[in-house]
Amino acid sequence: MANTRRVKSFDDWKEYFREWQKDLGLEEVAESVGGLPPYEFHIGWGDLKSDEVEFGAHRGNRKWEKLVEVPDQRARDTLYELIRYQGDTEFASSEQQRHLLTVAPSQADLTSLIRVIREEGRHGWQMAYLLIDHYGREGAREAEKLLERRSTALSGSRSNRRLLHTFNEPIRDWIDLYYYAELVDRDGKFQLDMLSRCGFAPLARSTVYMLGEESYHLRFGHLGLKRIIQVGHVPMAIMQRYLNKWVSSALDLFGKDASSTATWAYEWGLKSRFNEHRCPPLDEGEREELNDFSRLAYYREVQGLMRQLNRFRKKGESELALPDFRFNRKVGKYASKCVGVDGKEVKAEEYKDYVKSHLPTEKDESFLKGLFESGEQWVAPMVAD
Repeated sequence: MANTRRVKSFDDWKEYFREWQKDLGLEEVAESVGGLPPYEFHIGWGDLKSDEVEFGAHRGNRKWEKLVEVPDQRARDTLYELIRYQGDTEFASSEQQRHLLTVAPSQADLTSLIRVIREEGRHGWQMAYLLIDHYGREGAREAEKLLERRSTALSGSRSNRRLLHTFNEPIRDWIDLYYYAELVDRDGKFQLDMLSRCGFAPLARSTVYMLGEESYHLRFGHLGLKRIIQVGHVPMAIMQRYLNKWVSSALDLFGKDASSTATWAYEWGLKSRFNEHRCPPLDEGEREELNDFSRLAYYREVQGLMRQLNRFRKKGESELALPDFRFNRKVGKYASKCVGVDGKEVKAEEYKDYVKSHLPTEKDESFLKGLFESGEQWVAPMVAD
């Protein structure tokens, strides 16, 4: 989508957004689904969890309604980065998932995916609004870029790609999609939770509202995996390799260990720990480990979800098990470590092939393609809420 103009207002940006929508082709598919009403993109505000800053150096002060009220220019710059990264991931998710609209296993799954993609687009819409409304010309230009970048998974091009590696990964089939919703969207829940207590009130209100929508995405993914396992036509060994792929990528999304950016975002009252209101006071020595704090909480939560899914496997099938925390990591202190799914070291010269054998293989994809095209029911019907 070539940009031949400059956005000056949010109304200008909305016209640009509709061009992006047209490129995606979502609404054309939505129109073909009988009884599915049109979707109105809107700005949604949730209720602040507190009128006061809840953590960091400004704890106890009233939350800031305007950007000029944020005390430090470095804090305003960090806030800008938090908003633009959040917006980029939302539009990228829509691009990654778009092609699966034409191969949905059921009408109910198609309707659910359309809802998910629309809501992720709305989340990006909300972030663009914040950029334009609070950062003026600079924010408007970045809001344009949210629509100009493309996930490599959609475009095939490595130029002008999305900002984070995970959001350039291909989602090839519906097993990919269910795991993505279960694991990557769950990282999104953690990120939104940490921003929902932001000292900058417009971002806090935005993310509180977004969390309500995100809960549906997580349920869609978890129940999709449960429905596959209940039928039992996809071997658990294949399900395990898809799990290895997405959980290692999701762990990277929490960022670098010992991150000064995370430390200062906390100090300035912009981004909290996950479930900050339930956490004990932060020790001085823990300030360098904020990303790992949330990453570990995520890992434990996903362990519990896998235990739930294992209850539905057929007798004799292996259990789903999270790979070691250090397996296939590309960000942080474990990025260069050759650690297997079982936590044991693997020889450096063997590691590339080892990782490849524990992620979805061409043989897996060929098997699934045949299963999907066979007409055999490989996923249980979706039960209405």
